[in-house]
Amino acid sequence: MTILHGTRVLDFGRYIAGPFCGALLADLGADVIRIEKVAGSEDRFTAPVTEDGQGSGFMALNRNKRGFTLNPRKSKGQEVLRRLVATADVVIANLPPDTLESMGLDYATLCGIKPDIILTTSTAFGSAGPYGTRVGFDGVAQAMSGNMHLTGYEDEPMRNYFPYVDYTTASLNAFATLAAIIHRMNTGEGQHVEGCLLASALTIANGTLIEQAILDNNRVATGNRGQTAAPIDVFRTRDGWILVQVVGNPLFERWARLMGEPHWLSDAKYATDEARGDNSAEISARMGTWTAGRTTAQAMTELAEARIPCGEILTPAQALTNEQVVARRFLVGTDYPGLPCPAPVARMPVDFSAADTGVRRRAPTLGEHTAEILEELGYTEVEIDELRAMRAV
Repeated sequence: MTILHGTRVLDFGRYIAGPFCGALLADLGADVIRIEKVAGSEDRFTAPVTEDGQGSGFMALNRNKRGFTLNPRKSKGQEVLRRLVATADVVIANLPPDTLESMGLDYATLCGIKPDIILTTSTAFGSAGPYGTRVGFDGVAQAMSGNMHLTGYEDEPMRNYFPYVDYTTASLNAFATLAAIIHRMNTGEGQHVEGCLLASALTIANGTLIEQAILDNNRVATGNRGQTAAPIDVFRTRDGWILVQVVGNPLFERWARLMGEPHWLSDAKYATDEARGDNSAEISARMGTWTAGRTTAQAMTELAEARIPCGEILTPAQALTNEQVVARRFLVGTDYPGLPCPAPVARMPVDFSAADTGVRRRAPTLGEHTAEILEELGYTEVEIDELRAMRAV
């Protein structure tokens, strides 16, 4: 079974924050219709992997969806939009408020068509305040939350390679959309759910921000070396690199036993996580000596036997073939037109004991299901041809 069977979602998202929210709802069984420009949305062509330019991110973020093209700025396109909205439960759109209004996707307009509609949007900074009309991407929120200042090195702020703020915002929006659906089930009332990149980034940074506000300690970046416990760092082995994270006294005791050096447990300099964080360079140096004499496999085996959290530093190529990744089928080989081999598409990263959340459908080709959906809305074949001729769909 699927949890959201019978729920229709119109996904006007682009890039990540909107589409990943839609993908999660699609994984749960909603009929998610990804709506693009007639010529294709920009994110369809980001990081192309086929000869005709289809993007890898689009394949990942639009699994389990149907594809539809629409130009809502044309009068006939607006007519199609109104018919679509009348059949929908949720509209997703990560677009600026003025753009939503110009396209007829603002909450007031949508409610005029479907009074109990749920609109889920995301902006860079929130729709009000001095930055309310600004646009921004994941990296901007990373920069403004303190993350870039603390990532990398003291003389070089560094952005996370993977856009964690976008994915966090999308995940929170999916969570909030489910809450709004439950609210509507209980009250009959729809609502506008609004996520925000900067708010998501500040939420992730919140513990550090509280520490700063209370202690005024002005932390600076220390590369991979942790600052609130130790050893937390990356360490070179004889044939690669590993990451080790030791947090809390029980883990530190196990680490000291693994080193065969009980003095780490009797010295006040290392008595607490805070103290170990303040003296983390010394602890990292000791750990580095230990790993330098071992292969990655040897170090991982000994650390795992000691029940100390650790992981190999894998390249993307190695991540694809890692034995745990393969065994748990976290990535599902999924065909797509024009690919020389199936794409390893990430399934929903949560398992349910009583629901199917697998990859049931590959990402759609451009406008793949447009005619099918228009027929569901009552359009005839002749009317569909006319809509195509005027580039309304």
